[in-house]
Amino acid sequence: MKEILVRTLSGVLYVAIIVFAMFTSHEWFMGLFFILAVITLSEYLKLVHLTSYLAYFLLAAGFYFLSYNVFSENAVLLLLILCCFVNLFLLKDMLWTSKIPMFEKKKYITVILYIISGFIFLTLIPIMNFDGKFMPEIIVAVFVLVWSNDTFAYLVGKNLGKHKLLERISPKKTVEGFVGGLVGSLIAGFVIFNALAHFNPIDAEKHPLWVWIVMAIIVSIFGTIGDLIESKFKRQAGVKDSGIIMPGHGGLYDRLDSIIYTSPFVYAFLLIVDNVS
Repeated sequence: MKEILVRTLSGVLYVAIIVFAMFTSHEWFMGLFFILAVITLSEYLKLVHLTSYLAYFLLAAGFYFLSYNVFSENAVLLLLILCCFVNLFLLKDMLWTSKIPMFEKKKYITVILYIISGFIFLTLIPIMNFDGKFMPEIIVAVFVLVWSNDTFAYLVGKNLGKHKLLERISPKKTVEGFVGGLVGSLIAGFVIFNALAHFNPIDAEKHPLWVWIVMAIIVSIFGTIGDLIESKFKRQAGVKDSGIIMPGHGGLYDRLDSIIYTSPFVYAFLLIVDNVS
């Protein structure tokens, strides 16, 4: 009972801080997610046994030149292509190798094009409009999709789960849990669209219901993949959690693994929608 209470309180505090920063200003949003990125990066470096001060410099440079003050749209597009390629390559490693090979160069590649780039695209999503105006509603909605997927997957998997999804990587994940998470995301997408239609009709017109349905599917599939990839990294490192910063939850990487992996694919989808609509 005490563990559930601690887990709930730390989770509520985590959500409250994120939502507060999102709706305060672009600067607060960037500041908070830079801090989250630094902590997540430090946890990831420990998991892959890499000591690198250069990684933190690249994180800071990426945040400033590719997100806060974008110096080149072409550079962002190139980063997007490379990031998606590396993420899909990690998926291949996760599925078809007993152990993800992490030689020195690959460690740096994943640091830059998986962790750092994931945060960069996460912070680019709320400014994806023609005038670059900060729109926190979009990134909050993406987080709601992720949280809905995780919550429904946990509840359905715990109570109804019988068929293992990928037992050798994550013994607790089930097919029923995955389907429950997908349904939860779809419900959240429907609710988000109707909320935007009521409070922000212009944005609802720009992103109709089908966009939120597809985005819910993207978040559910790629979010699950991101969670499984992190589970495999932890299994290789021989640890249960990536850190201890969140009582009852583990580390920040444990909480953000889904959205870090998903963010470039969500960004790519929204980019396509914005350019064809």
